[in-house]
Amino acid sequence: MLLADLVATSAEVAATRSRKAKTAALAALLSSVGTAPPEEIAVVTSYLAGSLRQRRTGLGWRSLSALPPPAPSPSLSVLEVDAAFTAMAELSGPGSQNARSEAVAALFARATPDEQRWLRGVVTGEVRQGALDSLVQEGLAAAGGVPLAAVRRAAMMAGSTVAVAPAALSGSEDALATYALEVMRPVLPMLASSATTVAAAMAKAGGGPGRPVAVDTKLDGVRIQVHRSGSSVSIATRSLEDITARLPEVVDVVRALPASQVVLDGEVLALDDHGRPRPFQETASRAAMSEGVHLTPYFFDLLHLDGRDLVDAPGSERLAALAALVPDEHLVPRVVTDDVDEADAFTARVLELGHEGVVVKDLAAPYDAGRRGSAWVKVKPVHTLDLVVLAVEWGSGRRRGWLSNIHLGARDGDGFVMLGKTFKGMTDEMLAWQTERFTALARDPEHVRDAHVVELRPEQVVEIAFDGLQRSTRYPGGLALRFARVLRYRDDKTAAEADTIETVRALL
Repeated sequence: MLLADLVATSAEVAATRSRKAKTAALAALLSSVGTAPPEEIAVVTSYLAGSLRQRRTGLGWRSLSALPPPAPSPSLSVLEVDAAFTAMAELSGPGSQNARSEAVAALFARATPDEQRWLRGVVTGEVRQGALDSLVQEGLAAAGGVPLAAVRRAAMMAGSTVAVAPAALSGSEDALATYALEVMRPVLPMLASSATTVAAAMAKAGGGPGRPVAVDTKLDGVRIQVHRSGSSVSIATRSLEDITARLPEVVDVVRALPASQVVLDGEVLALDDHGRPRPFQETASRAAMSEGVHLTPYFFDLLHLDGRDLVDAPGSERLAALAALVPDEHLVPRVVTDDVDEADAFTARVLELGHEGVVVKDLAAPYDAGRRGSAWVKVKPVHTLDLVVLAVEWGSGRRRGWLSNIHLGARDGDGFVMLGKTFKGMTDEMLAWQTERFTALARDPEHVRDAHVVELRPEQVVEIAFDGLQRSTRYPGGLALRFARVLRYRDDKTAAEADTIETVRALL
């Protein structure tokens, strides 16, 4: 398949807000590769979801700042593009930076203007077409004429939608059914939706008088899925990256459990001398290497135990089996209740101990891997800051033609220090407004349309919600916002009234 065909479909998907129309466009393209080799199907499926198959390529915006002139006509195939990125990912050692730059130039010189824009977006993770993994699953089901539930279950058991795409396009439910829970092969983790209050979360999860729910402590750690078969232990992250070698303390804990085959879901985090969580960045840094601060594992779910799959068992049964297997010191603290006041009091204690919040869980629900439904509902306190917009980037996909991703800064003496970027929380009306507003604030108004990043006069204040802070060497202030999103623009405040970097540091 030519890359141009895929890029055209991506543009078609980005141009509509209709989920039905998006699914139809994805299904049409997937149908055209239904008889292609599995390798080609895998690449097309991954690209339709806006992701490269290579976990790391060594490329970023800086690597793509100076590109060669585009090709006049399309010639690149998706397999050629995938091979090019694989070759870049394998480069290392002396001379690798120059070799990677040459490889980028060679690839982009063969790409048309639309293909260059799409390639830049997929490299930086900013293909904003509104086609997430779940929507690609719908496209596969439609293209293959198989039930969506069968595709979703196969994907969760295989650990990815890409892995089951050939089976889905074959039109065979039996082929999809061959994907089952396999100890030592990670599955997609179950996810939580959100609510603003514990009472709302309990109602969403089906709790109420006579209908208790589990209220779990939400730890600010790194999600892990642990598989054990005999003495062999495998540990995967939320994105299914194998980090077994980096977490020997977790391996020791799991090997000590009275079982020969288990699959556990949990988190690891670093604790201080008083048992309180250390900053998330310390946990994340330690999980990225095999030495540093000690990490403690906590488990909150059990998917398999000694030959018995538990993913379809109700939560109450899984939690009972988990409590019988794992020592208390490695269980996520929880309370089971149907009383909102009791749940609120538990949440208050959790927050006092320095944790993120709680996750309210339906005790009747199965483990719905890879899904974000109402069976698990997280509640976290929302932090807000009034920051200044320092720059803005032109959008891509459905946001093409609008100024979208904003650079956020806090006051620092007579200037400003950057804390991160966000494009989340913006409505179409907001995008239209800020495109006009930031064009007027551009430091170089004559070249607004020529630059990807438009530098602004620091005048516009924006109220930002975020989940937390982490230390960062990427920004001069040494801090970065986690999961920042726009709440509203504050025309009632001047830049001189924005929050200071000292205020932000105090929050950390």
